[in-house]
Amino acid sequence: MNVVQSHEAFIQFHLERRAGERKGRLQRGHKEAEKLFCHKVWWPLRGHFDDLHPEYEILDWRGQSYFCDFVWITWSVKLVIEIKGFGPHVRDMDRQKYCNELNRETFLNAMGFQVISFAYDDVLHRPELCMTLLRMVFSRYQPEASASALSGLTEREIIRYACMLARPVRPIDVENHLGVSHRRAVRMLQSLCAKGWLAPASRMDGKYVTRYTLERAKLKQLWAT
Repeated sequence: MNVVQSHEAFIQFHLERRAGERKGRLQRGHKEAEKLFCHKVWWPLRGHFDDLHPEYEILDWRGQSYFCDFVWITWSVKLVIEIKGFGPHVRDMDRQKYCNELNRETFLNAMGFQVISFAYDDVLHRPELCMTLLRMVFSRYQPEASASALSGLTEREIIRYACMLARPVRPIDVENHLGVSHRRAVRMLQSLCAKGWLAPASRMDGKYVTRYTLERAKLKQLWAT
């Protein structure tokens, strides 16, 4: 099936399993922005809609129903995905709605959901950017599919942490982040160098390796998988 047929089957699948307001919300709420996300971001990235739930109902901290645009649920993750237009979420939002939105996102995080949001303009005009960012999120939960050259959670965490630092990573960074000895931190960094994920950067005098830089080609390979 192509993306149009798969999307129609995806929505029909969920409609047949809902009743009342849950069904009505899906019929009313799954509109242009959500369809664009399915067609231009999710389908090119995943090739299917398995484990993705549109207009997913969650009770907020007040006990009131809140329908997320999408929730992706697997054995390891509960990911809330929102598509936000500038008008309803910025221009037309009053102070109380703004407070409620922030409180809701904090509550969802406390309940074990990770919440990410995409601007409607990016979904429409820059879907490749949305796909890249989603790949980065997925790599945290499905590293075996995107970083096969990395062995174990520890190595993947070092690469993720190095990306967050946005500067060369040092043994002391790994020591503090993972709570390991200096010797073990150096061994792990050297292992990542041997695999091509890091490159040693020597001191100005050229005597000792004190920093390690990310190999950009490997990162591009990581996000492209």
